[in-house]
Amino acid sequence: MRIPNWLLGILVAGSAASGLSTSSAFADSGTISLKVYKVGWVIGGSGGGGSLTFQGRTYRLGVGGIDYGLVFGGSKTILQGRVSHIRRASDVEGVYGAVGAGLAIGHGTRAIVLTNQKGAVLELSGRQVGLLANLDLSGLALTIK
Repeated sequence: MRIPNWLLGILVAGSAASGLSTSSAFADSGTISLKVYKVGWVIGGSGGGGSLTFQGRTYRLGVGGIDYGLVFGGSKTILQGRVSHIRRASDVEGVYGAVGAGLAIGHGTRAIVLTNQKGAVLELSGRQVGLLANLDLSGLALTIK
């Protein structure tokens, strides 16, 4: 029996579409903790470290970044949360960008959701200590050490 071309086309398109939808189903998630130090005067910088726990293994992370806009002061932020939409630990590496505004005097809380170019999503919350006022564009880079 010969399969008509139009039916073959539908079957191929359907299997390709199902392959695309199941490929995201294979994405996994992990937990992440970061400690970020931030200082600035118009242009700011940040640095620090942390860890990623993914598929039973723990990876050390390096944190770096730059801010531009209204940035004044310094702070230490400790964040914990979840990273999702990753297939391997290296998917967490990359640049996460954000437009932010905030004011920290003494102790405060912080919550943020960021995405990198590989599709990894960070959902973080924690506490911030210091004196920092900002209305800026910022980039945060994560690397596995």
